[in-house]
Amino acid sequence: MRRLKQGAALAVATVAALAGTFAAGSPAMAASSPVAACGGGSYHVIDKHDLGKATIYLLYNGSTNCVVNWKDSPNSTWISAFLYKDGGPYPVDSGYYSTYAGPVKVSAAGKCITWGGIYGSTGYTSPSEHCG
Repeated sequence: MRRLKQGAALAVATVAALAGTFAAGSPAMAASSPVAACGGGSYHVIDKHDLGKATIYLLYNGSTNCVVNWKDSPNSTWISAFLYKDGGPYPVDSGYYSTYAGPVKVSAAGKCITWGGIYGSTGYTSPSEHCG
């Protein structure tokens, strides 16, 4: 019985370790572009900021803003994307993703937003903008 418990504990530990490896690797549904990451054709890029080896994209679909931080090439560097609407909320997505961080979305029609992200040690935070 003791061997069975040890074997079961080892199996659970192995599954947990593997799950952590996959969870930190990339977003669950890898997209082919920032527009696809936000949900498709109704989104269009309204702003972007270059971070050297990644670009932060701000997209809009008429009512919802979306931010995606897109890497120039797959790697395991820390990356994040964030978006803040005056009055909240403040969604953030960050981790050691292989291709992009995000999407983070906020319904912000008629509100100012602050958006940005980090790639490695380089970051950007916009001023409060895109009001209206």
